[in-house]
Amino acid sequence: MPSKRVGKVLHLFISKSGASQRLGVQKIVLDKLGITEDKFYNKNAQRSILIASMDSYNLIKNYDLEIPFGYLGENILLDYNPYALEIGSLLKVGEATLEITQHCTICNHLAVVDVKIPTLLKNDRGIFAKVVEEGNIKSGDEVYLLGV
Repeated sequence: MPSKRVGKVLHLFISKSGASQRLGVQKIVLDKLGITEDKFYNKNAQRSILIASMDSYNLIKNYDLEIPFGYLGENILLDYNPYALEIGSLLKVGEATLEITQHCTICNHLAVVDVKIPTLLKNDRGIFAKVVEEGNIKSGDEVYLLGV
């Protein structure tokens, strides 16, 4: 299947039970049920991975607001903006292949920082993906759009 390099992984995050913030990690291990170390593992395969773009953080910063990486709830933060990809698009990230399943809606917790953030990020919070091909993803891994 043809592929096109589109970016790289900047940061990775997992959620742990009892923790309110996402934990930054250097590597995540994925199988068909999601991220094996994440508290949402085996909860909903269609929404097992949340991918965000650095563009979302830059958009917030343009309004003199700032939030820490991981605050959007993402598992994978990219230097590539995948938000316009169609449902069913495939991304090769590290060893894993991910299929885009749906766009992410805005959570109310973002308004705690500033009431403008949910409006600013209405279409730019992130996208959900499911695991099609298992494997590891590490910080710095290349990202390829498959089928192009």
